[in-house]
Amino acid sequence: MDMTNAEYNEYVKKRQPRSPLLPDLLKAFLVGGLICTVGQGLMCFYLSRGLSREDAGTAVSMTLVLVGALLTGLGVYDDIGRFAGAGTLVPITGFANSVVAPALEFKREGWVAGTAAKMFTIAGPVIVYGVGSSILYGLLLVLFSGR
Repeated sequence: MDMTNAEYNEYVKKRQPRSPLLPDLLKAFLVGGLICTVGQGLMCFYLSRGLSREDAGTAVSMTLVLVGALLTGLGVYDDIGRFAGAGTLVPITGFANSVVAPALEFKREGWVAGTAAKMFTIAGPVIVYGVGSSILYGLLLVLFSGR
């Protein structure tokens, strides 16, 4: 069966199942919104306990990363991700999932070659960029602030 690229693309387009766009968008919006609502609830909780806004924000981030990592380790976050799609990627819990999931996947290869090496497959560039840009920002601040 000889086909041109255009004919093949048309064939694939006819055969692939249609994505239910509206239900997918609704599920992503609801789950992403729920995660953000939980984050806001945690913020209110930490503020009511006497933390400053900055410290409460840090505590919320730490709590959400912990919950995301824990749910990934228990296999629950993957189920939520299959249901909600992109709704689980945007919040900070998605970052925790992207760090923990590769580490769990490769743990059978050992601590160094598996877990430690694969843990930063996705998160590594984000961490390197964050550290590098904060160093550059700090240097610029020192150079131009007159200290």
